[in-house]
Amino acid sequence: MRRALVPSLLPSLLFLLLMLPNVSVAQQAETAPRSATTDAMPPPPAWLGELDALYDARIRVAGLDDRMFSPEHWWDVAGPLATEAHGFQVEEVGSSAEGRPLRHVSWGQGGKSVLLWSQMHGDESTASMALADLFRFLGEHPDHPVAQRLRQGTTLHVLPIMNPDGAARFQRRNAQGIDVNRDARALASPEALALHALRERVQPEFGFNLHDQQVGYRAGESDRGTAIALLAPAFNEARDVDATRTRAIEVAVAIRAVLEPYIGGHIAKWDDTYNPRAFGDLTAKAGVSTVLIESGGIEGDPQKQRLRKLNFLALVGALDAIATGTHAGLPGARYEELPENGKVWRDLLIAGGTLALPGQPQAKVDLLVNFEHPLLERDGTIADIGDLGDTRARRTIDASGLYIVPFDRVPFDSVPSDSVPSDSAPSDSAGAGTEHARRTLAPDMPAYFHLSRDPQGRDIVWTLAGDVDPAKPGPAKVR
Repeated sequence: MRRALVPSLLPSLLFLLLMLPNVSVAQQAETAPRSATTDAMPPPPAWLGELDALYDARIRVAGLDDRMFSPEHWWDVAGPLATEAHGFQVEEVGSSAEGRPLRHVSWGQGGKSVLLWSQMHGDESTASMALADLFRFLGEHPDHPVAQRLRQGTTLHVLPIMNPDGAARFQRRNAQGIDVNRDARALASPEALALHALRERVQPEFGFNLHDQQVGYRAGESDRGTAIALLAPAFNEARDVDATRTRAIEVAVAIRAVLEPYIGGHIAKWDDTYNPRAFGDLTAKAGVSTVLIESGGIEGDPQKQRLRKLNFLALVGALDAIATGTHAGLPGARYEELPENGKVWRDLLIAGGTLALPGQPQAKVDLLVNFEHPLLERDGTIADIGDLGDTRARRTIDASGLYIVPFDRVPFDSVPSDSVPSDSAPSDSAGAGTEHARRTLAPDMPAYFHLSRDPQGRDIVWTLAGDVDPAKPGPAKVR
């Protein structure tokens, strides 16, 4: 009987065996842990803690504490670090529209050529500070294991200040008014021509496009500010991923592994829509594995010195991964999962105050202020007035129960008497005896106003006179 049953059961057993692999695969996809070699977030480099500790005492370059510096000052500080005795070569590869030198710094003996360029927008200086630190590290610590690996595995080509005319003014565009980062196709500016010619000459395998972005960017849909954003730019409109772009994505993951312990949750990525005028995109199109690093902001870091350090560590991590080839196989999913830069929050919201303008009805309003230098809260202008209850800002002052009283930034006694309207004579209503009322606030006007307990501006609790006083960032009632 038992033998007779075996043939009859074979079809059923075969059917079950055929079905089991499918069930097992489905269950594993849902419940099994991700593979440590193919999918998990890679750990930070083993050297990270030691190099972090070394940075403040023996790597960070003095003289770049203020992020607004002239190109001449940068070279005065960083130039002496890039000497032949330390393995550097410096050459002029062109000049700016106003005749300032464009200098190319090279270092290393390895077969992997890497091109790094910074401050093609003149007011984006964080990476330029970090590059000075990198020069000091490579030159003064030649026996450090990481420096040895970089020297043996890579040859670095650096254009530290791509837009010196813009840097001299701390403005985005060059002296001709051209956005150099949008001049990769036309090559109308001498700065773009110099970068393009250098790339064609050194034929890099990897490229780093180093920038700063708006401080107000959020990480995805969260309320967290983006400290650093990454991008492996597309080389075509289809945003395909070939071997060259795959390498860039892997390097971006290596950078994330360095940054995650410091700013996890505050790392984002840029939208990768292809731009046929942008240097990062066209460099990728030329076959260079390109990574964009954008430094945003960290609250409490007004001069971006903390971000400067993170840029240095991120660059060392990326270059070490390139020199050793350990970027290969890092999981691209850890790059793709990064949230994109989300909304840009404005800088300062004055919520629930009462606007007091002479001769006009009082109105309960919110007031939005943006700053030219947001981390320092300097050079404020009015961005909007009215019901802004759905607007998110990096900082909010609760002005409930207070009056918003505008005043003029021009001292009254500096204005010729025949140019002052009769209703602008100095009085207590101006809030200060040497200033006269401007009588209005409007978008794009400089932000000069008092928060006062009375509509005449006599009992002032806080003043914004273009710049926020760091000793008194707001009245006592701040959220």
